[in-house]
Amino acid sequence: MHTDVIVVGAGPTGLLLAAELALAGVGVRVLERNDAPTSQSRALTLHPRSMEMMDLRGIADRFLARGHTLPGWHFAGLNTRLDFTALDTRHGYTLFLEQARTEELLDARARELGAEIVRGCQVTAVRQEPDGVVVETARGETLRASYVVGCDGGRSIVRQAAGIPFDGTDETLSGMLGDFAVTGPDAAHSAEAHGVLAVPLEGGLTRFVVIDPERMRVPSDRPLTYEEFRQALTNIAGTDFNVAEPHWLSRFGNATRLAGRYRQGRLLVAGDAAHIHFPAAGQGLNTGLQDAMNLGWKLAAQVKDWAPEGLLDSYDAERRPVGAAVTANTEVQTLLMELTLVPQYHRPVMALRGMLDGLLRIGEVNRNLAASVSAIGTHYGDGSPAGARIPDLPISVAERPGVERLYQLLHDGRFLLVHTGKQAGASGRDDRVETVTATAWQPSPDLEEAEALLVRPDGHLAWAGPIEAEQQALLDWTGAAAVAP
Repeated sequence: MHTDVIVVGAGPTGLLLAAELALAGVGVRVLERNDAPTSQSRALTLHPRSMEMMDLRGIADRFLARGHTLPGWHFAGLNTRLDFTALDTRHGYTLFLEQARTEELLDARARELGAEIVRGCQVTAVRQEPDGVVVETARGETLRASYVVGCDGGRSIVRQAAGIPFDGTDETLSGMLGDFAVTGPDAAHSAEAHGVLAVPLEGGLTRFVVIDPERMRVPSDRPLTYEEFRQALTNIAGTDFNVAEPHWLSRFGNATRLAGRYRQGRLLVAGDAAHIHFPAAGQGLNTGLQDAMNLGWKLAAQVKDWAPEGLLDSYDAERRPVGAAVTANTEVQTLLMELTLVPQYHRPVMALRGMLDGLLRIGEVNRNLAASVSAIGTHYGDGSPAGARIPDLPISVAERPGVERLYQLLHDGRFLLVHTGKQAGASGRDDRVETVTATAWQPSPDLEEAEALLVRPDGHLAWAGPIEAEQQALLDWTGAAAVAP
């Protein structure tokens, strides 16, 4: 049995990747070892860039209807929060949405586009051949695909089969989380005052997240008991907040690793298969989604045999530096939190945290870090307009009456060629490029002089410049011969 792409792992990264491939007309099968979707939500947030990606495909409202928004987020537990409302985006917030709901929505999206999702199917072996990849499963099946993408977590069988190194640091610290049906009155507010994160969840549950100095060296794979969790709360806050009826207890650690490369021939990795780290500032799930958005259209182009040379390799070139930056900032956050708990470092670390709080009260400093954590600041280039994320600019176009925003023109996952109205230009092949003429728009200052711009399917700028250079830009990026008007 052959398919274009097999995705191993039906977490958020794998499901979004499957949806993107299916949107581009690529045959995709997702293999997930678990029999049913997750019911436990380790991750709880979608950041601004992740919500922009959903908006790029016209499905942001589905997520907004299931969660609720917060104006910012934390960094290393500092008192001064990152202000996402100050960012240049229509989605200047954190969407609080449990991972189980995110997966549910992405699963539905992938299926409605034609992706096949097979649960209860554990991959046992992956073998790369010159003209494809062979995948064996615990069911005794032998499957074939042109490409295989591992979205199968930190112990990824795909990454191991590819021989991709996964270097980094071992776990030195662990925390604990617990979801409880019963708590004392005003527990969430009281917990926060004692440095314990407490978050209301669906179904009347409350999540507590703690790092107990007496237990922070316990390996994260050791089972966690109700009594141990209650004792940790008491050690930190002087009370257990009357928690009862635990629905889920788990530990999490700070092992930090980054794949040495994201592609080896016909095998690729994304999400936790490419990077693991302490869940500081909630960046893990979001970074995986952004991996998927970057990879989907490139892999589709490769499968459909029109990708310009080097396009698929640009997945590693663009996303691995992002993974490196995320693992670095989470290590910084973890160190700040860990040293606070070590008695001999408590005073100087608290002084340092106070200084950092002061810096985050400076608007430009806060915006810079907020742009990094939210991924709004992600730039796939050298700082020039090319490679920059395109904001959802106001625009009206002759070909699409009723369109008011740029992102509305990217719902189908094609490149977007915008003529700014200064001069008529070429057009790309309709199956790869939508060509429009702006009758009114509000460009950012660095695009004001551009006669045309080419926007990638993932909402980053491929090219901007004069009409006479447009045909070459189309050939460079889409492999599509331009046609003079």
